[in-house]
Amino acid sequence: MITVVESSFLASASALSQTPPPKNSEVVFIGRSNVGKSTLINLIVDSKGLAKSSSTPGKTQLINYFETIWKRGEERIPLWLVDLPGFGYAKVSKEMRKDWGEKLIHFLQERRSIKLFVQLIDARHPDLAIDAEAWAMIGAIKRGDQKAIRVFTKMDKLNRNDQKKLQQRYPDACFTAMLGKEGIDSVRERVLKDVLGEEA
Repeated sequence: MITVVESSFLASASALSQTPPPKNSEVVFIGRSNVGKSTLINLIVDSKGLAKSSSTPGKTQLINYFETIWKRGEERIPLWLVDLPGFGYAKVSKEMRKDWGEKLIHFLQERRSIKLFVQLIDARHPDLAIDAEAWAMIGAIKRGDQKAIRVFTKMDKLNRNDQKKLQQRYPDACFTAMLGKEGIDSVRERVLKDVLGEEA
């Protein structure tokens, strides 16, 4: 069983130049505003208030770093979790969206310590063009030593039939419910396996 035994806020940055010097492997969480990034991070580390979401979607424009220690058996593995600002919020100006998009892409391309991209997608809206574009962008910039996974959130909002259809469409994805901890163990296992470069 994999657990996260330590977690703490490390730093915030508004650009690559402000990020902390690379020390540990990093897991980056990407997704639209209100998809549940902060909630998922808190569930992964088993802490209710580590990652804080803004009350105004699209307002937070910072890259937030969290320092964590994962435990598997007697093995202790340090990882940094990186919460990126949500994208696609309509009330953010076009200029800000363009500027921040360029900053994020620059960060994702140049931050060599990133080992895993985790894209969150709302299970109720699995076919949005903006999510497809984000996944394509990740694929275009991903290096050979990096991996990417999709995590569908809010599965508890779908009926059983629709859940099954989505799981069949995306057999390599992870699926979570925001209420309770359903699917969190599988996310932890997948994250650690991909960061360490282990085979399934």
